[in-house]
Amino acid sequence: MGLGGCIILIAVGAILTFATDWDMQGVNLDLVGIILMIVGLIGVTTFSSIARRRRVMVPPTTTVVEEERHHTRDGYTDGYGV
Repeated sequence: MGLGGCIILIAVGAILTFATDWDMQGVNLDLVGIILMIVGLIGVTTFSSIARRRRVMVPPTTTVVEEERHHTRDGYTDGYGV
């Protein structure tokens, strides 16, 4: 589940907890909303910690050598105008 899914869980949980007054027999919608918000918050924290680890940059171990280009004809270097 990505960051968007976690935010949707938080939003749906908040709607169930704070914006509805439905009564369902055998289901406490306030508790379901709180559970959804907690799961969404856990998802956001794990997603952000995983994303932070992925952004660690490792310096390259190989040396990059650039080639020198020689001008061949009238200043053209890519072969056009021949």
